[in-house]
Amino acid sequence: MEEPQNIHIGHIIQETLKTQGRSVAWLARKLNYTRENMYNIFKSPRIDTDTLLKISLALDNNFFLLYSDFYKKCKDIFLELKYEYN
Repeated sequence: MEEPQNIHIGHIIQETLKTQGRSVAWLARKLNYTRENMYNIFKSPRIDTDTLLKISLALDNNFFLLYSDFYKKCKDIFLELKYEYN
């Protein structure tokens, strides 16, 4: 099972930006951030939800689904263990 700490959201955002053929400067302008700020986000394995929402909207990509999928996996495992030990 993938651990949440293995979700390096900064790298995933950067890769999505590249896949879309967009520049760092483009995203920085859309978010009213500096390029330096964007590179700091790319280096960060975690991000606050407000920033993630802005980036998701700018790139038209729901990055929250990464965490939603992880939650579903954890919940399924928890329920399996709960029923095994009851």
